[in-house]
Amino acid sequence: MAYDYQAEAWKVMTSGRTQRRGSGCPMKKQGRYFLKDSIRRTVDFSMTDQNKGVEPPPVQKPCPQEAARVDLPEPDPGWQGKIPLADAMARRESRRKYGKEYLSLEELSFLLWATQGLKGAPSGGHAFRTVPSAGCRHAFETYLAVFRVKGLEKGIYRYLPVEHQLTAISRPAGIERLTIGAALNQKFAGSGAATFIWTSIPYRMEWRYGEAAYKVIALDAGHICQNLYLACEAIEAGTCAIAAYDQEKADALVGADGEEEFVIYMAPVGKREPQ
Repeated sequence: MAYDYQAEAWKVMTSGRTQRRGSGCPMKKQGRYFLKDSIRRTVDFSMTDQNKGVEPPPVQKPCPQEAARVDLPEPDPGWQGKIPLADAMARRESRRKYGKEYLSLEELSFLLWATQGLKGAPSGGHAFRTVPSAGCRHAFETYLAVFRVKGLEKGIYRYLPVEHQLTAISRPAGIERLTIGAALNQKFAGSGAATFIWTSIPYRMEWRYGEAAYKVIALDAGHICQNLYLACEAIEAGTCAIAAYDQEKADALVGADGEEEFVIYMAPVGKREPQ
């Protein structure tokens, strides 16, 4: 029988136990179980939707035909040649201070390609990208809170990797303040040129792996953000991953329902502050 995370969490919350130390703490056991791969032995993979013949979910969240779209310049992998990969890795650091310079649309296009860009047309319910993903499932959507990008109005956008386009989601007043609030008032979240906000659509991974989907979704998020770090170094920008955020505010900011889609990671991007 698969481990029931929700049932165990509910037992802890209603049992009156406040213990937070020692190997016997149920919440600690739950967290450590998540980090292991023991669950794989408990999942009946013959019962996953993939093995039951259910059509795979789309590789990207559908976009209404009438939605406004922005064509992005073709990504220029040549930026990678401006700095050797080893140098980008050596210089990589979490940067929380940004200059007031605007990102160009070409630079933003490159960062989006580096983190979730397609390497070819989707086929058979999957699409190879510039980052690895368990089973090529890529259970993420990329949203942007745009503050200073040439050619774009301030607002919330979603990246459409199949078409390499952006679609406008909303243009809330005080977008910097709202983004900072969604990041638990970490001010650097709203001080760059744009903030990447990744949501997860778990069913894309559940379709193939059932209850073994969740750990690999978390691992895949790390692949994406590391590519963002290295790509930022190539364009003399910086970023800093954010895993501490207000779930409800972050979901509301991008319009995620909090159940079938929810925010899983954030990272502001901006040109490095002049030395």
